[in-house]
Amino acid sequence: MPQQKDSPRRSDAQRNRERILEVALADLSRCADTPLSQIAKKAGVGQGTFYRNFPSREALVLEIYRHEMRQVADSAEHLLATRAPDEALRAWMDRLAEFAMAKAGLADAIRQVTGAPGGPAKPSPTPVTHAAELLLHANEEAGTIRPGITAEDFLLAIAGLWQLTPQDDWRPRATRLLDLVMAGLRNRAPSE
Repeated sequence: MPQQKDSPRRSDAQRNRERILEVALADLSRCADTPLSQIAKKAGVGQGTFYRNFPSREALVLEIYRHEMRQVADSAEHLLATRAPDEALRAWMDRLAEFAMAKAGLADAIRQVTGAPGGPAKPSPTPVTHAAELLLHANEEAGTIRPGITAEDFLLAIAGLWQLTPQDDWRPRATRLLDLVMAGLRNRAPSE
């Protein structure tokens, strides 16, 4: 019986954590100095709940970054399961653009917590790199992109995303950029 009692608390605790992350992403993207008490209040949780989940600003900022990165990485498998490989890759590129804009909005907060001497290091982009590899491999196997494109090549090709700013109307520019990259990836017979 204790397990049944624990399960609802765990799901409630998970919802609280997710709500905190959602509010913190929005608020810290607008202002890196947003008070943690304001985030807790907007998320509808008490200070104790907030600090049990995130004992410091550093822990919160780094978890937002990791959480968003995991969301992007995890979406690759779902997209491949529900779409053709080339459609999955292009949809994932849009999701990556959203992550880039969230990261750009959080840049000040990330710099504040990782820039201090002896402070924590910024998390590695490994999950995103692995997701790119998965999508590129599926497309290469399907013959929809040129063979031999590495995740590093791909990420370098889309690096222009990080030049866009979330304050501007970034979506049309990101769409054009990603369509251009996708066209360059496609497997076409050489012109004669």
